[in-house]
Parts: sequence; C-alpha cells; structure tokens
Amino acid sequence: MTILSFDQRGVDVVYEGTEFRLEKSLIEDATGKNYPEVTDHEVLQLVEESPALSGEPRRVSDILD
Repeated sequence: MTILSFDQRGVDVVYEGTEFRLEKSLIEDATGKNYPEVTDHEVLQLVEESPALSGEPRRVSDILD
C-alpha cells in the first residue's frame, strides 16, 4: 500500500516500506501541470507503475483546503 501525505511544498510518500519526498517542482515537471491542479491519482501514478485507483481523483488544491 502506498501512503501519500500532501502539503504546500510537495508530497511525503511511503511506498513498499520506503519513505521519500516528491517536491512540488518535480511533480510539476513530471505532470506538466501547476501543483494545485495535479490530482492524487496522478501523483500515485508517478510512484507506482500500475496503481489500483479507486474513488474520484482529488486535486491537490482541494486536499489542502
């Protein structure tokens, strides 16, 4: 299971027991979008090759509000 924790500067990730940080600029470069417009599903797809996506995608701006 992958855990994503969002804040204004990026995302803390726990993936297969490994903790790391995805900075806002890296996410923007990888998705071609401004960080607030990126969805949690898009971030998960950056971490996992074929994630099991469930529920509606949520924008970072909605998560942080």
